[in-house]
Amino acid sequence: MTTAAAPPATSTAPTARAVWTRTRGIALAVVLLLAGAVVLAAVRSTERHGALDPRSADPTGSRAVAELLAERGVTTRVVGTLDAARAAAGPDTTLLVAVPDLLTRGQQTALHRATAGSGGRTILVAASSWSVERLAPGVVADPADSLETTLAPDCALPEARRAGSADTGGNRYTTTRSGAQACYPSDRLATLLRLPAASGGDTVVLGAPDILYNDRLDKQGNASLALQLLGSRPHLVWYLPSLSDDSAADNADGESFLDLLPSGWLWATLQLFIAAVLAAFWRGRRFGPLVPERLPVAVRASETTEGRARLYRKANARDRAAAALRSATRTRLAPLVGLPAAQAHTPEALLPALSARLTGEGQDLRSLLFGPPPGDDTALIALTDQLDALEREVRRS
Repeated sequence: MTTAAAPPATSTAPTARAVWTRTRGIALAVVLLLAGAVVLAAVRSTERHGALDPRSADPTGSRAVAELLAERGVTTRVVGTLDAARAAAGPDTTLLVAVPDLLTRGQQTALHRATAGSGGRTILVAASSWSVERLAPGVVADPADSLETTLAPDCALPEARRAGSADTGGNRYTTTRSGAQACYPSDRLATLLRLPAASGGDTVVLGAPDILYNDRLDKQGNASLALQLLGSRPHLVWYLPSLSDDSAADNADGESFLDLLPSGWLWATLQLFIAAVLAAFWRGRRFGPLVPERLPVAVRASETTEGRARLYRKANARDRAAAALRSATRTRLAPLVGLPAAQAHTPEALLPALSARLTGEGQDLRSLLFGPPPGDDTALIALTDQLDALEREVRRS
């Protein structure tokens, strides 16, 4: 008897085309989401490029307050480096630090040394705990922001009393320094502090930048408060810290990348990590063996067989279908030829017993019962017919 060449085995692994068909919707959604994020970032970057810049006419710029100060004889000069800000400190100058949190620890210490004995005024805008404790020693920033934006002065500071209510709600501060004036309280914590210095100057800590914005200047007493705080000296130096400043590296004092991140980012990262661990635990909550459950309805054997056959066909799993058909046939043939069930799948025992019962010639029992999988659906159907014919012939004999 001759054995036919073995056809290539089928595989249940999905093809590249099948994977693309199933995932193209998700891929398209991801592409659209990324494109939308890029467009949104580009739009917002153009809207925020002049935030707290006295040369910008954007809603969050500060060109309006600079022009009002110019009408009152106050000159405004913008600097972007620490060296220029330190050199500008003096008794006739107000130094406004627009974004104190961008300064490194070394920059903060160097700037405080330059301004502490200058006799001028230093204004810190929306300084958090990262910067206020070094730029204004003795001041502590509360971790919770004010829930209100417009607050009443409630203090004896002349500038605040003349301005009245203003949009100072934001960071809140406490201090133990003597002579400090706390204004615009929110839940008994100040959003504006004036700290006098022995040199005759002072430091003003402002909880929010709203009174400097172009679109907020005409609200409440914002304009009055801003002009009084910034116009107490004939010269105003507007310091816009930049990450590209060379002094950021010179005054880093061995700081790592994590040291430069605000504490809020570290807490947010920790929360995301905990959420990811909980999500992983939730997805993997099924431990141990599977628990069988009774079906709510009775399913006919024919329906189960048909469903499994359709799954095999959908996956092109002709090898598994053929193996199941041959295994079932061998299991039924073994007792018919006097073999125990344990030897039903052993060619050395089953094939001689079948040959002794059959009188037909030219039938390759080994290829039929233990051969390779069929190469196509036609061959699979032919194999099924041959197995049925073999079983019928054994039963007749």
